[in-house]
Amino acid sequence: MTAAIAATSARAQAGAERVIWLLLAAAFVAILNETTMGVAIPHLIADLGITAVAAQWLTTAFMLTMAIIIPTTGFLLQRLTTRAVFVTAMSLFSAGTAVALIAPGFPVLLLGRVIQASGTAIMLPLLMTTIMTVVPANQRGRMMGRVTVVTALAPAIGPALSGFLLDALSWRWNFGVVLPIALITLAVGARWIHNLGEPTAAPLDVLSVILSAFGFGGLVYGLSRIGGGGHGADAAAAAAASTVTLVVSLVIGVSALGLFVWRQLRLQRVDDALLDLRVFRSANFSLSIAQLAIMAMAFFGVITVLPLYAQGVLGLSALESGLVVLPGALAMGLAGPVIGRIYDRWGTRVLLIPGAVIVVSVLWLFTLLSQTTPVWLLTIGQTALSLGLALSFTPLFTASLGSLPPRLFSHGSAVGATVQQVAGAAGIAVLITTMSAASTAAAQAGATDAAAGAAGSRAAFLVAAIIALPLLVGAVLIRKPADTLEEVPVGH
Repeated sequence: MTAAIAATSARAQAGAERVIWLLLAAAFVAILNETTMGVAIPHLIADLGITAVAAQWLTTAFMLTMAIIIPTTGFLLQRLTTRAVFVTAMSLFSAGTAVALIAPGFPVLLLGRVIQASGTAIMLPLLMTTIMTVVPANQRGRMMGRVTVVTALAPAIGPALSGFLLDALSWRWNFGVVLPIALITLAVGARWIHNLGEPTAAPLDVLSVILSAFGFGGLVYGLSRIGGGGHGADAAAAAAASTVTLVVSLVIGVSALGLFVWRQLRLQRVDDALLDLRVFRSANFSLSIAQLAIMAMAFFGVITVLPLYAQGVLGLSALESGLVVLPGALAMGLAGPVIGRIYDRWGTRVLLIPGAVIVVSVLWLFTLLSQTTPVWLLTIGQTALSLGLALSFTPLFTASLGSLPPRLFSHGSAVGATVQQVAGAAGIAVLITTMSAASTAAAQAGATDAAAGAAGSRAAFLVAAIIALPLLVGAVLIRKPADTLEEVPVGH
């Protein structure tokens, strides 16, 4: 009898690990797609005849869509089977990739990105919730380290692959390469993924979905208007219109988010909330999420600005700018298993403190970049930044969700992913518009195109460095939760 039970348990564990690896493969595809876009933006600006501010919406709209969809994943993960959620996510991502591949112009390309994001938004919380559910607490750091290995391969391959495709073919091949990988992952997952846990009759509150969309959408759109304006005779009128749009969007966003929070507080009394905010009763979870938000604002903004700086100021090709970030991505992946083991044994501080110091230091170093900065120095800085992020992301993800009782894992994953994506979208909007405004001001003062681009990049990196300063405080305060956290009542 004991042998039979052990065999059954072993088969269940093997099945759970197979599900995790298939989810990691899906995450790889999504991240590969995302990391090819940063290098492609300068080509899209030229080929489609759009501005840098418009082009950044290919990334911001992706993040905004994720921020709108992710709050619903708590409902999806409770209501649907693991297999159904996976098939839905990968089908959406594959369809969006196909639309982007054949897009005749910018509007259709943007639509394809939105459809892609809808699938990615579902996949990431599914991955995190599954790991927290099936992996023992004392091994979660190691698994998160393996997640880092797999997901770091995409940033390592993506920019260099995109650069090669852009130099040899066109931006459409960024999607042409991703599409067959996505379809294969969908087919294998549909065949082999089995269900973990039992679906429940969780309700979907439509009003909460609407308030979430207006709240996050208003905030991110308003932030994207920072620094907006015009040129020439109509500059004053355009600037005034942009200011009005900014204020109205932010007011709508803040108001809708306030109503969204109020709605969730009421619904969670009967366990019907779309996004259960009782996760914030854990101080450690709240601190970890705040740390993730700050990192996302700085990180996503920086990885969007860097290709523009490398190509527009240093004159690198798309392939060369992709190779600049290759060593950092590889270093992040190789460090993942070691970081996971360190977390399991020693906790958060030994990782978070040096990670925060490295990230903040590199961002301040980037404020000194100019049109004559050596490429090797930029590469070293990017590699150091990647290592600092690797030291931070694994303990933050693990400590935040590990601070919650199991029944709140799906909501915690949704909250973390939502905050990260909204913060990232805000970081991109703020840094791109800061760079654009500073570059324009420098050009009007008589600077050359390269010097103006360098001035804009320095201004953007200065904003990122200032945003990152609170990381030094959070790194000291966040703790590793107990491995044997019990399911406790969360109250009403």
